[in-house]
Amino acid sequence: MKGILLPRYITKPKGEEAEPHMRRAKAKDRAKNPGGSAGLLRGTGNGTRGRSATELERPSPVAPWGANRVDKAEPKRRGAGRESEGFIVPRTARRVQPCVGKEPCLGRASGRGKDEGLAKASFPRARSAVTRGATTETGNPHRPKAGVEAKPRLGKIGPSDSREKVRELQEKLRTTAKRDGKRQFPRLYDRMQGSHVLWEAWRRVRANRGAAGVDGETLQAIERAGVDGLLAEIQESLRRGTYRPQPVRRQYIPKPDGRQRPLGIPTVRDRVVQMAAKLVMEPIFEADFRPCSYGFRPGRSAIQALEKLRESAPKGYEWALEVDIEKYFDTMDQNRLIKRVERRVTDRRVLKLIRQWLRAGVLEGGEIRETLVGSPQGGVISPLLANIYLHELDRIWEVKCGEVGILVRYADDLVVACWDEARAQEALRRVRKVMDWLGLKLHPEKTRIVHLRRKGIDFLGCHVRMGASRRHKGRWFLYRWPSQKAMKKVRERIRDITSVRHSGRVKRDEVLAGLSTLLRGWGEYYRTGNATRHFCAIDRYVWRRLAILEHRRRGWNQGRARERFHYTWYAGLPLYRLPGTIRYPGFAHAG
Repeated sequence: MKGILLPRYITKPKGEEAEPHMRRAKAKDRAKNPGGSAGLLRGTGNGTRGRSATELERPSPVAPWGANRVDKAEPKRRGAGRESEGFIVPRTARRVQPCVGKEPCLGRASGRGKDEGLAKASFPRARSAVTRGATTETGNPHRPKAGVEAKPRLGKIGPSDSREKVRELQEKLRTTAKRDGKRQFPRLYDRMQGSHVLWEAWRRVRANRGAAGVDGETLQAIERAGVDGLLAEIQESLRRGTYRPQPVRRQYIPKPDGRQRPLGIPTVRDRVVQMAAKLVMEPIFEADFRPCSYGFRPGRSAIQALEKLRESAPKGYEWALEVDIEKYFDTMDQNRLIKRVERRVTDRRVLKLIRQWLRAGVLEGGEIRETLVGSPQGGVISPLLANIYLHELDRIWEVKCGEVGILVRYADDLVVACWDEARAQEALRRVRKVMDWLGLKLHPEKTRIVHLRRKGIDFLGCHVRMGASRRHKGRWFLYRWPSQKAMKKVRERIRDITSVRHSGRVKRDEVLAGLSTLLRGWGEYYRTGNATRHFCAIDRYVWRRLAILEHRRRGWNQGRARERFHYTWYAGLPLYRLPGTIRYPGFAHAG
């Protein structure tokens, strides 16, 4: 303990004897130390600087630091000590907090709180990119030169190890959310701006491809300029709080019924940030989603939803309620959506980002139109928000409506399998009541009740209908094959690839490569059903189109193309073929 020591002569007798004694003590000090000065000790350190000669003769109460140091203030506090040693006035040293911040932590090390269970999570923090990138004259890389603007850089985490680190983070979030259904997560914003999360977000955005947004910046242009620079700018804007999403670009695609489906295409930068938010939010809500939901979820697919219906029909669920929500993505209530997100995510910065994405606006015809309702269909985070919004239907159906029928939902397309017509009518009444509560409206023409033995339904691109078994007499099973809309669409794409307009400009190998890619992807989805006849029909159509293309390429304007280029010629082409690829669901991925 350091302190202020008063000289000995101040503690001598007071009153009339005090002044002569002080004069004699001061005179004695001047005689021994002519160059010094007697007075109060104000210095610290080793306890000798600024002390009079008289005081130097006795041991200093503030000894140097060491093993033999004795704190003389301690005896004074216990009431011991000599009066001649003077008064020790304790002085409390000021503690200076370091300027270095800590890593954002998912939870406390002990005790029950909002972040219990995540105390051991340790992830690399993306270092500040404000003053990195420039070197001073003295060679210090952390301080930029005067007048030189430092370029932001990303942390040392690269694309090679980002996937594993993100998988570990998602597993911790999923486990914690599953352990406590009411657990809230207040610090997700720091996670989504991490280097490994941004790298993984870019990798997934690049794999999904996609067109440019309103800024015209494409994925190829970003790769030529450098992905590191883009991710560093995104990270710095998120850290400073200056990130603002841009409006989405309106794009229309034709629907099978002839109408147009509106899409909103965000910019590449916005897609990366949305993907980063999805990476940290999705495992939390996955712990709450019900088994009846199959759309846009990791580890789940449309084939699993179709298999659920196939397994339920032979057990007596022969009545189906086909439900279609009218303009679902355009009519969602944004305030209700935010409230449902707040049940799990309480980080205000993440909630602010979601609001900004929902209200960023749409650029159409050179004008920006404000979006006060709905979610732009085409955004990266839109499917997750759609599942969160319809999660109320899944929850209510599992708790209160399980005896009515089996609910199978894929995003906004859903089917309820029931025992009889009466229960199907009751299911329709309850679904309509829940939709009214959510502010949604059912399509009057596409919502219907069907007996699967008499008539089938179109669900997820397949026509689903029950039929009598040829092998087991008296038993009925649920069959599925590509719907008429799916067959028409694949024929149109084959016609575009094999168009005679490309006969002189595109090589035959390029045409065959494009057809193989199309047929392989289309066949992978439909090969788990009963599509043998449809696969053979598409195979014959491809043969005819290639024969016509080869006929025109050689300049033959007369005669029948398939007679000159028979099936043996077609079978010898290096082309992926659909016949013989049918696999039942249990063996679909074997080999």
